[in-house]
Amino acid sequence: MKKSQQNWKSLTKLLHEYRMTFSDFVDQEQAKLALILNAILPDCGGLLLVGKRGTGKSTLLKAFKNIVQALNIPFVELPMNSTEEAVLGGIDIEETVKQGRRIYQKGLVSKAHGGFLMIEDINLFPNDILSLIFEVQSRGENIIEREGITLKEPAKFQILATMNPEEGDFSAHFLDRFGMCVIMDEIKDKNKRIEIVKLNLDCADQNKDFQLIERILKSKEFIKQLRLSDEIKEYIAELTLKEAVSGHRADIFLMYASKAYAAYKEEKEIRKEHVDRVAPLVFIHRKRQVENPQTEEKEQEQKRKENTEERGNKENKPKHTSSTQFSEQGSPQERPSSEKEEVFPVGDSFKVKRILLKKDRILREAYGRRTKTKIKGRGGRFVRSLMQKREDIAISATLRAAAPFQKVRGRKDKLIIKDQDLRYKEKERKMSHIVIFVVDASGSMGVEQRMIQTKGAILSLLMDCYQKRDKVAMIVFRKDRAEVVLPPTSSHDLALKRLKQIPTGGKTPLSAGLMEAYKLIKRTSLKEPEARFLMILVTDGKANVPIAEKSSITLFEEVRKICSTLKNIPKVDFVVVDTEKKNKFIKIDMALKIAEWLSGKYFKIDTLTSENLVEIVNFYKID
Repeated sequence: MKKSQQNWKSLTKLLHEYRMTFSDFVDQEQAKLALILNAILPDCGGLLLVGKRGTGKSTLLKAFKNIVQALNIPFVELPMNSTEEAVLGGIDIEETVKQGRRIYQKGLVSKAHGGFLMIEDINLFPNDILSLIFEVQSRGENIIEREGITLKEPAKFQILATMNPEEGDFSAHFLDRFGMCVIMDEIKDKNKRIEIVKLNLDCADQNKDFQLIERILKSKEFIKQLRLSDEIKEYIAELTLKEAVSGHRADIFLMYASKAYAAYKEEKEIRKEHVDRVAPLVFIHRKRQVENPQTEEKEQEQKRKENTEERGNKENKPKHTSSTQFSEQGSPQERPSSEKEEVFPVGDSFKVKRILLKKDRILREAYGRRTKTKIKGRGGRFVRSLMQKREDIAISATLRAAAPFQKVRGRKDKLIIKDQDLRYKEKERKMSHIVIFVVDASGSMGVEQRMIQTKGAILSLLMDCYQKRDKVAMIVFRKDRAEVVLPPTSSHDLALKRLKQIPTGGKTPLSAGLMEAYKLIKRTSLKEPEARFLMILVTDGKANVPIAEKSSITLFEEVRKICSTLKNIPKVDFVVVDTEKKNKFIKIDMALKIAEWLSGKYFKIDTLTSENLVEIVNFYKID
């Protein structure tokens, strides 16, 4: 009774700080159940909440924090800018200087021992930090080997995390480490939304949370009496095989989750209905996407139809107007080109391959998620100590530099530090780019409706730019000119709108498109001198319109000269996406040559898809 009163006082104090209580949280019963089961039995493996912004992921975890703290269970939040030293622990500089010996300061993983570590937007954290956290968690202890300190600390904790799949991907390896996962959908019911508004205006009902705490404590005692029969063990194994989940963690976490749920229901024995109730929480992020035989048959039937139509088109040979295309030697040759203007729909999107770009040595104030860069200010991740002056002093490195000279300098009580001892922090952070799409919208792109696939590829690249927080611009070249249809903007919705409106038809003024990109980069560089650019050229390379009608150089040489000029602009990277059909008897491979002239990365449009990453949005079917 005395313990219950202490819990009540603790909860009452917490509720003054936070209006919304856990029990008052509207809907999201699956997420609430998963958190309760983790509170009853930490072996359930933690929880990942997946959902779009505004679905209440963070709010629910912060409300759960009150329950956990009232149960005297540690609950530690991991800030977004956490360093390796903050996570694992390191030297307490202030106490070290005072006492004259190395004093260790606990890391966040050690502070979370016996409880929970909360990570918001886990998919935005650096992979190296996450790898350290999951390594400590799997080992159950934190091993420190740094700056003359060697020690081991117990660090048994579970991770409660949130992520928005629109903001970026999450490694399937890390995903499997979570015991449970819940998709938090947006609430569309009018009455429930009204209830949410009322709850935020009224005072929280403390009694419901107090009753829940009592029930969790009772379940913790009750779970010791539970029995797991051989029949249930066999049923769990059959269920995981039937659901086609990967790995063996699913079996283990499902067993613990079933045990916790049976205790929550005050049952003396685990039954099949208990397993069925918690199975979706354990399976949802582990299911393999198995091909449906009916779907495969439909795809084969569709291919047969396409082949039949293609043979019919070859026999009929529709009329095309003729236009000139250049060969490598610069001599003109005739090729069919559609002068008819047509607006094609946007094709299916996909997860694009990761485009790795080298980091430069420029110091800048930067934010984003694409390429690492050195930072001017105090933000960012500490990489190493330098003697070159920066804003932040690297205290530990400075102390190490000064330590050998203390006796010579006649130190008595205070540490003597001179200017030559000072070391500064070099920090880095990921930055965004200004991505310029240079799109070929000539008639050749409309042959066999290739523009549908091309627009789908551009949409996929736009989605990647949104996740990396890039600005985007778009240049379209067709007929006899190139046009900036979208100046650099952060509005990816506007970019999608422009993409849908791009018409296809006419000749291919490739030189004009490249020159327009050059002018746009030069203009934008004057406004944003620290910006980095990524130019993505989407074309089949079949240029046939020069910039100058009467010129002493061939069209082939003109394109190469403009590419050379672009290549010499600093802080610009290039990607060429080749849309030319490679299964034809005649192919020119000019896009590959252009990529070589630009010293850029080259992708065929069919090989732009990433095959190794889990696409969370499609995997979970979030609307």
